Amino acid sequence: MENPLHHFELHPIIPIHLGSLDLSLNKGIFVMWAALAVAFFLFMIAVKSKLSLAPGKLQSILELYLQMIKDIADDNIGEEGDKYLPFIASLFLFIFFCNLAGLVPGSYTITSQLVVTGTFAVSIFIMTLIIGISKHGGHFISILVPPGVPKVMVPFLVPIELLSQLSRPLTLALRLFGNMTAGHILLGVIFGMAMTAPMIVNVLPFGFTVLLYGMEVFVSAIQAYIFTLLTCVYIGDVIKLH
Repeated sequence: MENPLHHFELHPIIPIHLGSLDLSLNKGIFVMWAALAVAFFLFMIAVKSKLSLAPGKLQSILELYLQMIKDIADDNIGEEGDKYLPFIASLFLFIFFCNLAGLVPGSYTITSQLVVTGTFAVSIFIMTLIIGISKHGGHFISILVPPGVPKVMVPFLVPIELLSQLSRPLTLALRLFGNMTAGHILLGVIFGMAMTAPMIVNVLPFGFTVLLYGMEVFVSAIQAYIFTLLTCVYIGDVIKLH
């Protein structure tokens, strides 16, 4: 019997070994490169094209997109939001295209791997720590003490705040991983029902599959948006220290 989770398995395509270190290239790596290339060339085409006061379709879409990202950064980071705008805009597109790639037949949903979403989340967490320490120095530790808290409550709240800070990369990684994995498992199950059911009956699950494909596109965008939004929230927290 075929493993129902075989779509989430990765196998080396180009084996590369340096001693005990396995650097083999697999489908997931190629999907990440493709997602990065699409995001890069999308902006390159827009920059290379002639920008005008009466924008074309591509320019209009990118202007709306960048305005959305700018609004998120301004609302959650504040005055320094523009400094992080290129990173945040790139992060959204990269995660969105990684999510979307899994809907292409024969491709792979790289964000269905916890090690990948975990790497994203831990990297962003470390980045926020570097931003906070570089901006506030030793005073950055005050982020563990909510403003206006009575001093007698500080010994009780500091461990809670520390646990809250340390749980951020875990929840950030699990949210993206869980949503993308669950959606694709559901698509696989319903599509399998459509392929194995009698001809008269399989129209219904096939129709559900089409609807779920549309929903998965929406979920891909929403999960990229939430990941980006929370990244802005975390950056804003270490800048404002609350």
